[in-house]
Amino acid sequence: MIKKPSQAVIDIKPSGIRKFFDLASSMKGVISLGVGEPDFDTPWHVTEAGVDSLANGQTHYTANRGLLRLRQEISKFHDEHYGTKYDPDKEIIVTVGGSEAVDLCCRTLLEPGDEVIVLDPNYVAYEPAILLQHAKPVFIELKEETEFKLLPEDLEKAITDKTKAIILNYPSNPTGGVMTREDYEKLVPIIKKSGIYVISDEIYAELTFDGEFASLAQFDEVKDQVIVINGFSKAFAMTGWRLGYTLSSREISSLMLKIHQFVIMSAPTPAQHAAIEALKNGYPDVLEMKKSYEQRRNLLVSRLNKMGLKTNMPHGTFYVFANIKPSRLSSDDFCTQLLEQEKVAIVPGTAFGVHGEGFVRISYATSLDNIKKACEKIEHFLETLDNQRKEELEAEVLEVMEEIISI
Repeated sequence: MIKKPSQAVIDIKPSGIRKFFDLASSMKGVISLGVGEPDFDTPWHVTEAGVDSLANGQTHYTANRGLLRLRQEISKFHDEHYGTKYDPDKEIIVTVGGSEAVDLCCRTLLEPGDEVIVLDPNYVAYEPAILLQHAKPVFIELKEETEFKLLPEDLEKAITDKTKAIILNYPSNPTGGVMTREDYEKLVPIIKKSGIYVISDEIYAELTFDGEFASLAQFDEVKDQVIVINGFSKAFAMTGWRLGYTLSSREISSLMLKIHQFVIMSAPTPAQHAAIEALKNGYPDVLEMKKSYEQRRNLLVSRLNKMGLKTNMPHGTFYVFANIKPSRLSSDDFCTQLLEQEKVAIVPGTAFGVHGEGFVRISYATSLDNIKKACEKIEHFLETLDNQRKEELEAEVLEVMEEIISI
């Protein structure tokens, strides 16, 4: 008899995002507001740099950490934009997207029985990465009324002797929430005292709309406890290039490198050359795309609130997390019926954790025209629900009256 594969892998649930994306892709005429991918093409000068590297025969392995020129540009970018300094020789690793970086962090830090604090709602990849190391996720509920921020009192309650790390994702996928420097200041003493690591997924850092982006890595007291994950997918519209990176202390970086060099060897060479160009000359493109996202955000939030779906103004990313409780449908039913009846694809909040129930994630990484059409369809869907309920209520009243008359 063939032996059974890993139980940890068997137990992992499929992605709730992928479920609705696959369903939508099987239907014609669907407006998809589900997948978190920029609708912009990679800027041509960035693509051209990747193409030129191929034409020039730069198709070989790079150093395990990635091209030195790229690491130098990453170091320069973070110094200039966020005021954080990292040694390109010892503290930066270029990875295959942010997803590899998340996995690297969990493999490096976690042992069986360790606890990792995860915010709920959260990005779908975090819990599986923890479970694959036979560690335990411990969830902190984030609340709409506090704009889905992590509060110090909640963090303090969640930390135990078994806590090894916390995973943060701000600006947040799926909520669009952000943490300010003042918010983080309240967390620093707790993190310092506990000695836990912070895995800070900052892939949406450049898509911070209101105020400046903040990171725990900006606090010298805890910087060595923080592992920053970032990349090129979201801000530079380079999802298919699959390129991310980690920033951390020398000690942690050297440990992560051990895993990276055996599992990956090095990130794709042409993608690294494209990323050099993106960092050197692509920031104006980022600002243009960001301006467009902000216009879309404002329109979508305004329309959703007008139709009775309370929606916080997201201060980052390209998602809104809309409250659909007035519909009296579960998040899953809301998304399924909306797709079937109106051909609009969005993602149920439960794809991001149990506390996502009552919410849906809507991506505005699509055209203004698509957003307007989708809003019209959502509004029609809500009107249809209201009419159905009125008919059901009228039928119930009529039934009661008939019973009274018969008596």
